[in-house]
Amino acid sequence: MTRLTGKRTLVTGGTSGIGLETARQFLAEGARVAVTGTNPATIEAARAELGPDVLVIRADAGDAAGQTAVADAVARVFGGLDAVFVNAGVADFRPLDQWDEAGFDRSVAVNLKGPLFLVRALLPILANPASIVLNTSINAHIGMPNSSVYALTKAGLLSLARSLSGELIGRGIRVNAVSPGPIATPLHHKFGLSEADRAAMAAGILGQIPAGRFGDPSEIAKAVVFLASDESAFTVGGELIIDGGMSTL
Repeated sequence: MTRLTGKRTLVTGGTSGIGLETARQFLAEGARVAVTGTNPATIEAARAELGPDVLVIRADAGDAAGQTAVADAVARVFGGLDAVFVNAGVADFRPLDQWDEAGFDRSVAVNLKGPLFLVRALLPILANPASIVLNTSINAHIGMPNSSVYALTKAGLLSLARSLSGELIGRGIRVNAVSPGPIATPLHHKFGLSEADRAAMAAGILGQIPAGRFGDPSEIAKAVVFLASDESAFTVGGELIIDGGMSTL
């Protein structure tokens, strides 16, 4: 496929899960690709898999000031950007009485503050036309127990997509969102749960999905490819919900 031929692209959190699969599909569609990540092990694994032509940047998605360094690195190598998938995020699920200020601040920094300051830092190098896709979540729409902080950050990110779509379209920059439901990625192994508790959590979630399964990262990546490509040139401020029907219950 050649839908992204010649396009310069950036995928944050592109060294694992949905981000890594999106980077793969961007490459398959002919794009030049840069990815960011924080984990040295996944960074090296992604570098080995994606190949020497992919720009791999170590960056903390929650460090507002550090987003300028990401933009500078991309500018040095690519000169500019045509599409950005703002994907890096943290999923911290806790009962309300177990939240503390440090955990709250970290979730807000990674899922909301970092993305805003990344987009700000990238503005000078975004082409006209360009596409920005924000990875939000079905949790922005549903009341799932223990998801209070995660849901509010993703709802804020979805609101940001709508607001920026109106603010930036005059510069030729389209902003849209994807809102995945439960996806089978390594993210679920970062909740700090035992194997038994993780299995119980997965079974409980599965029972809420009419499609009867978790989504595959490729199903999100394909939607992002569409929104990054010229095929979606008239899609502005939109949201693609990809949740197996979970939000219809």
